[in-house]
Amino acid sequence: MFQRKDWFIGAGLVAIIALIFAISFAMAPQPADGEEAFGGTDATVTGILEERGVEPWFRPVFEPGSGEIESGLFALQAAIGGAVLGFALGQLRGRAAIRRELEPVASGD
Repeated sequence: MFQRKDWFIGAGLVAIIALIFAISFAMAPQPADGEEAFGGTDATVTGILEERGVEPWFRPVFEPGSGEIESGLFALQAAIGGAVLGFALGQLRGRAAIRRELEPVASGD
C-alpha cells in the first residue's frame, strides 16, 4: 500500500482516529433507564405532541408489522434512491463525454 518505509505514519493516523472515536463514545452521556440511546427526531416530536394532546390528522395507509421491517423498507428506499441518482449522474457524465468527443470533429469541418 505504501511505497516508502513510513507505513507507520498511516497506521498511527488510523490508531489516533480509532482512539478519538473510543474516547467520544466513552464520554457520551448515558441515557436514563428505559430511554433509547439514539432516539430519532420523529419519536421525540411524536412524544411531545402526544403530551400536548394533539390528535393525528390521518391514519397511515400501510403500517409495518415491526421496527425491523420498517428499517428494512427505509433501507430499500434509500438503495433505490441511490441507484436512481447514480444512474442519472452516469447518464449526464456520459452525455458530456460524448459532446466533448464530437466537438472537435464538428469544429474541424
